[in-house]
Amino acid sequence: MGTGKPILEDGYVAFVKQDCPTCTLIEPVLLQLADTGILNTVYCQDNPEFPSLEITKDDSDLELSFKFEIETVPTLLKVSNGEETSRIIGWLKEEWESFVETDDLGAEGISDFSPGCGSRSVDPDLQPILEKKYGSGLGSKLIEFAVSEDEFEAMYELGWSDGLPVIPPTEKRVLEMLEGTSRSGDEVVALVPPNLDDLTIEKIAINAVMAGCRPEYLPIVITALEAACTDEFNMHGLLATTMPVGPVLFINGPIRNEIGMNSGMNLLGQGNRANSTIGRALQLVIRNVGGGRPGEVDRATHGSPAKIGLCFAEDEEGSPWSSFSEDLGFNADQNTVTVFPGEGPRAIVDQLSRSADELARSLAMGLLGNMHPKLVLGFDAILVISPEHASRFADAGWSKKEVNEAITTHTIREADLLLRDVDGVAEGLPQDFAGLQLPKLRPDGGLLIVYGGGGAGLFSTSISGWLSGPKGSQYTTREISK
Repeated sequence: MGTGKPILEDGYVAFVKQDCPTCTLIEPVLLQLADTGILNTVYCQDNPEFPSLEITKDDSDLELSFKFEIETVPTLLKVSNGEETSRIIGWLKEEWESFVETDDLGAEGISDFSPGCGSRSVDPDLQPILEKKYGSGLGSKLIEFAVSEDEFEAMYELGWSDGLPVIPPTEKRVLEMLEGTSRSGDEVVALVPPNLDDLTIEKIAINAVMAGCRPEYLPIVITALEAACTDEFNMHGLLATTMPVGPVLFINGPIRNEIGMNSGMNLLGQGNRANSTIGRALQLVIRNVGGGRPGEVDRATHGSPAKIGLCFAEDEEGSPWSSFSEDLGFNADQNTVTVFPGEGPRAIVDQLSRSADELARSLAMGLLGNMHPKLVLGFDAILVISPEHASRFADAGWSKKEVNEAITTHTIREADLLLRDVDGVAEGLPQDFAGLQLPKLRPDGGLLIVYGGGGAGLFSTSISGWLSGPKGSQYTTREISK
């Protein structure tokens, strides 16, 4: 919907309302200006017959008052070449006479000054309706900065930023962002924790702009937030825990290539716009809409890069196996996002293993250190296997399922070695676990294997999860809807 101002007839135009003492006070002035031909139109906000003039027009729908940003009535505009050149508000006899270049305005008994009243178009109850009807179509509050203000510093001071500069979410940018989805801007998609405020598509778009996303990224951000704002994922828990965890996202399906995501060299690092901004947009929504700010609800002792935003794509084309989403039953043409409650990435270096079994044992040993070597069962993990490591398994004919089972099996440890105070380390399992054999990861889906990374380097990367299960968070995969 267009927001441009209509072209007005040259001369003077007044905006009034009958329910305004100042407007009724100066009715004789308006009659006088109309009789002399100086005033060509009067727009009334509440009564099309006030004042009783042939030039009076009805603006009870407030379209013109809204589009001309009338904040006070009476307002008198000067128009030249169809556009406003200046205006005055309220009633001050000398000011009006100077403005219209006429002497002796008014009549006997009219005071020389009256401040005017608030325009109906700035009524707080009507503003959202008028904005949707005549404005940009956005329902969110518009905040304007002074010309002299540094908008980037101002947004930081308002608390909208995660510490990095954010893009100003102008009406134009937000509307362009909304072009990335077919869904309505006022659709409520979730209650966003921790405050459980309504999360609309428009609010997501605003934060996606600030994060630096392109419109084509928006469907991924929306779907990721729908997944993160569930009881199963427990975003509130991720905020409240003192552990260094946040939503980690990875993408499967054709959309990866459509938006140019990085699934190869440096896929977990900087340099790719989609990778860098999609996860950030999710976190900005949690911060700005849900109220999940560090030092408040967010209680992480140290935090991690996942708190800013961590998102990457699986290299499906280079993988010797089916993709992660295909393993879950999605087909190759479906786009999915997996939201995982994880900490920052950590490398597992193995440059010497030559057989598949050697490498499986080595990667398992690397995973044992996640969170703490003596803590088991409670933490899932993503394992991003590099091309060189994956080739060891592929050359041996191992399927991804076999790799997963082997690594999980090799993380099984004697609980007696993990008990509290064993080896002089107080941390560990309660005595009740003595005599058992326990795997580091849940055998039924605790290890998520994803293929990706540069072609050179005998390294893989693990991303440890937070507490799994009803008391923690469950990772989730959802199909992306545009």
